[in-house]
Amino acid sequence: MANPHHARRTPTRWLRIGIPAVLVLVWLVVGSVGGPYFGKVDEVSSNDRSSFLPESADATQVNERLPEFLGDDSIPAVVVVTGDGDLTEEQLADVQTLADDIAELDGVLDGVSPPIVSEDGEAAQIFAPVDASGEVAEIVDEIRALVVEDLASPLEGWVTGPAGFTADLVAGFLGIDGLLLAVALIAVFVILIIVYRSPLLPVLVLLTSVFALCVALLTVWWLAYAGIFVLNGQVQGILFILVIGAATDYALLYVARFREAIADGEKRWDATLRAWRGSFEPILASGGTVIAGLLCLLLSDLATNRALGPIASIGIAFSVLSALTFLPALLALFGRTAFWPFIPTQPIPTIPDDLTQPVKGLWPRQARFVAQHARAVWIVCTVVLLVGAVGITQLKADGVPSSDLVLGESEARDGQAVLAEHFPAGSGSPAYVIVPEADLAGTVEILEASDGIESAAVASEDSPTGQAAVEVEDGEPVFTAVGPPGTPAPEPTVSEGDVLVIGTLTDAADSVAAEETVRELRTDLDEALGAGTAIVGGETATDIDSNDTSIRDRTVIIPVILLVILLILMLLLRSILAPVLLIATVILSFATSLGVAALVFDGIFAFPGADPAVPLYGFVFLVALGVDYNIFLMSRVREESVPHGTRPGILRGLVATGGVITSAGLVLAATFAALGVIPILFLAQIAFIVAFGVLLDTFVVRSLLVPALSYDIGRAIWWPSKLWRQGVETRADAAPGRAAEDEPANVAEDGHPLTREEYRRTLES
Repeated sequence: MANPHHARRTPTRWLRIGIPAVLVLVWLVVGSVGGPYFGKVDEVSSNDRSSFLPESADATQVNERLPEFLGDDSIPAVVVVTGDGDLTEEQLADVQTLADDIAELDGVLDGVSPPIVSEDGEAAQIFAPVDASGEVAEIVDEIRALVVEDLASPLEGWVTGPAGFTADLVAGFLGIDGLLLAVALIAVFVILIIVYRSPLLPVLVLLTSVFALCVALLTVWWLAYAGIFVLNGQVQGILFILVIGAATDYALLYVARFREAIADGEKRWDATLRAWRGSFEPILASGGTVIAGLLCLLLSDLATNRALGPIASIGIAFSVLSALTFLPALLALFGRTAFWPFIPTQPIPTIPDDLTQPVKGLWPRQARFVAQHARAVWIVCTVVLLVGAVGITQLKADGVPSSDLVLGESEARDGQAVLAEHFPAGSGSPAYVIVPEADLAGTVEILEASDGIESAAVASEDSPTGQAAVEVEDGEPVFTAVGPPGTPAPEPTVSEGDVLVIGTLTDAADSVAAEETVRELRTDLDEALGAGTAIVGGETATDIDSNDTSIRDRTVIIPVILLVILLILMLLLRSILAPVLLIATVILSFATSLGVAALVFDGIFAFPGADPAVPLYGFVFLVALGVDYNIFLMSRVREESVPHGTRPGILRGLVATGGVITSAGLVLAATFAALGVIPILFLAQIAFIVAFGVLLDTFVVRSLLVPALSYDIGRAIWWPSKLWRQGVETRADAAPGRAAEDEPANVAEDGHPLTREEYRRTLES
């Protein structure tokens, strides 16, 4: 009997070699063009405060208008100097020399203050306006170098303030180009070597990931260069990790299908076609699901969140494209040689229809265990996950001080602590209030009445310091002249009828007390002057608006993501019940991950809290990527259920995908864990949440909970699809754990075992 599977028309040898060769060449060329852009990311990325601001917040509006009152767009650096007691005249002269040298630096704008001595006489501070449009980190490094050169022992100095914290943040991201990528790739390579025991196949898989990243970075670079969206270190690091992890996952799925075909004796071209047909739908559906979830971030009002959505989506799109074109072309050229020295010759392990028969292999044993104890397995798993989720009540995700964003050493953080010992802790990071000139007196009275405001001033271009102290006498503002007796009092700078009031905070700008002060100011100003008359900005207001916006974002975006992914799963599985149950397991897994993370962050790492965006990012990645494994598993289960029945199909799907899902989960967890090498609190927390959550998904949810729950429900899992109404009815479907009967034979007339495609054709005929 002729085998219809092998009787189909086969392309000529030139096409079988030429098509893969052309695809490989195209990827090599485009990837080679994109590779050098790893060294150019700094040209289009920014880690300053402007890239994190909410676009519609009061703080953003104030920040945009500050140059109207203060002149050039600047970010203040605060240099604080102490000795071993009261500062002497000689030491103050050295501090003055330091101030003069700082004023001469390129990138430091006019208006460097003279040394301001503290009331206790033990410290002095210098305010240096740094050009915000320049390389802030490099300028701060030059100021720090001058501090070391100009100050002799026992004098010691620190550079802090907004510019100092920006420089420390930039330094924290320095390893994102080389170290992060190297750690991620090495981790993935080691895992692939262990999984495949082949020196060549891991290289081919990594080439798929690296070239996907090169092309994605090339695209993102030009879009950022055109100003279409903001690119900063946080988004850049997530892009690198996401592409490496996702592209490798998709590649593993294709390799698993290709290996099956090779083990069944298929030739290179036939194996390529069979693997491509078997992996195209789940890879495309998985990538589409992740992209849909990421694009929901466009609903955010934070610039970084809005940028991450399309940037990461571009990375996922090229990951899918690479896994469906570049990798198939490579394997079509190398064929079974790619698996050397352990070339597959035996089909993947299967589970017999009669579950009382002995089985070999880890996944057949696990499948039988799930079948024999389905209800107990999913109930126990659910209870354990619910217990872990209780820890979510301990999660403190309402914001962290900017001084704690950098893990490890931070000169700006140390300097702020010294500053708070001798000066108002908010020095250098005041609260800015823009009000109509007619409301200046009322605004000053409100600031003076606040316990959290040390002093008030107005921006004045007439003053040598750029601001003038202001008080209210008989209901009118009175300005203090700076200079010798007889110097005329300066006038406030007026722009579009508004003036800028500057309030020095008593507490550190990133403290809870400072946030309470700013919130109270906003409330009092609205009540006294009318809502929206005065707008409050500054570093503290920026933190407040960012945190409030993040909390709003996660409240709005998380339900939208769930709905989008649910609809995609319904379309893919052509069912309602199965997608609802899968989404429920994803939510439970996420809650457990967040609960365990909260306990670890608080009890082991002693983190000061978490940014409000951490749960949102964790949800986006865990849910979108976790659904990947649902799609890998359930699309195979549906495929196996068509000829074999639902319950046997579930077991066969678990056996067929167990290895690839486990490998993919380990790879993805390792890549996200690599984010932990970057000493930034936000990335470290995301690294733990996602890595732990992926492992939980891999070894508990996809391997035990979902198969057991689906097996216990049986054919009804496909409700209300055609498969539920007309699916193959087997004894296993009617009574779990028993052998199937009345199924078509799985051998051909000539005695050779039918491949899956031959079996399907037998059913159709």
